[in-house]
Amino acid sequence: MQVASRAVGGTAPLAPRLLALVPGGIGDQILFFPALASLRQRFPEAELEVLVEPRAAAAYEVCPSVSRVLTFPFKEQLSLGDLSDLLGRIRERQYDGVLSLGRSLGVKLLLWLTGIPKRVGYAPPGPGRPWLTDPVPLKPAQYAAQMYHDLVQGFGIAAPAGLPQIRLKKADLEWAEQERKRLLGDAAQDYVLLHPGASQLSQEKGIQKIYPSANWVKVIKGFREQRPELPLVLVVGPEDEQLAEGFLAQLPELPVSRPVRLGQLAALIGGATLLLCADSAPMHLAVAVQTPLVALFGPTDPLRLLPSEGPFRAVKGADGKVESIAPEQILQVIFPA
Repeated sequence: MQVASRAVGGTAPLAPRLLALVPGGIGDQILFFPALASLRQRFPEAELEVLVEPRAAAAYEVCPSVSRVLTFPFKEQLSLGDLSDLLGRIRERQYDGVLSLGRSLGVKLLLWLTGIPKRVGYAPPGPGRPWLTDPVPLKPAQYAAQMYHDLVQGFGIAAPAGLPQIRLKKADLEWAEQERKRLLGDAAQDYVLLHPGASQLSQEKGIQKIYPSANWVKVIKGFREQRPELPLVLVVGPEDEQLAEGFLAQLPELPVSRPVRLGQLAALIGGATLLLCADSAPMHLAVAVQTPLVALFGPTDPLRLLPSEGPFRAVKGADGKVESIAPEQILQVIFPA
């Protein structure tokens, strides 16, 4: 099924207006970028808009494919009035097509109520499902960016998924260069980043992704023994200040960077030789800028969150516990024999 262009009176058809509902955090948005890139390539003149949670809107600072970002608190306790307001906002925009990562019946019912003529989502093909016009089979046992990209099949796009890609702004690249000079001096060029934090929401849900700072300190000391000439920089996000105290109490001389925008963080990662991190949004940024990384995993599955090819390595904790990873395991991955 093709996306029909809208026409007003006797004027020429307007470019199609498409909407993507993408609940989830910044990492989910980055993993969805290949799908947006394929939609942009197929419909270069389209108004391509996304509806995301407020906490994830910053991801679109570095996304070249999207025309407009709308926000809605999907994960909060919502009243019928909230949902009615959302439905009204969507109807006002007169979209020609919509796709959604949401798999619940409530989300699919919402899509149906919008009246958008083309509605794409995950569902087995078959009759009796009026909420979706173009269901796409869900194949969860693959890299999440590929799974998300499967949705564009509902728009007749058969191209394979690429890796997430981002666009770095000149101002962010200049900031990252000045930050490197501030922390390491004019002479230093190569550096390694350590981003030990994870999202606050994952911690609230009891998903333990954060590796103990005392063990990270052992990794840092082991790294310095093998590569004393290569400086290591700690990156601290707004939610990581308490975590950073554990590092600086033992390594007070450790350089610390505090980027305030996602674009700045992405540019800093893009200039690094290596990123050491938890399973978090910076990991997906490293994939997007092709910076080698070593990421630590607890309960989550690295096969779904990292591509199978490229300079991206995972260290998985036994029994799904990130704290069970020994510092020596991490150093063996960084410095293979």
